[in-house]
Amino acid sequence: MKRAILMCLAAIPAPAWAASVQVSVQGVRNDHGRVLVTLCTAAEFLRPHCAWKASTPAAAGTVTLRIDGVPPGTYAAQAFHDENENGRLDRSLLGLPEEGMGFSNDAPMVFGPPRFDAAAFPVTQAGTTIGFRLRYW
Repeated sequence: MKRAILMCLAAIPAPAWAASVQVSVQGVRNDHGRVLVTLCTAAEFLRPHCAWKASTPAAAGTVTLRIDGVPPGTYAAQAFHDENENGRLDRSLLGLPEEGMGFSNDAPMVFGPPRFDAAAFPVTQAGTTIGFRLRYW
């Protein structure tokens, strides 16, 4: 009987581990609006909807956000300072961002956004802490 119960328990799939990712966003220029951060898989990167997101009121200098329940894997973080709280990154007539933006690993933006692998970082079961800087044009 005991053996049968153990065999049944062994057949139940183990729960997927999830971690917390703490994100420190530096270089916020003022306290207007909110800072939004998303964690994206390679398939979601630079698309409008990433599965993991958080936002916090802006504060000049550095803000810290925590995103819970992130499955272990490889992600890239993208952030922007939504100064007017319209929920999108505003751009000039030339297409340049009018609000601050940045990517994990301080991935360079040369003539456009970085590649996923330049911004990618691992998330482990124990959790992850990352930091990067916003850039304003």
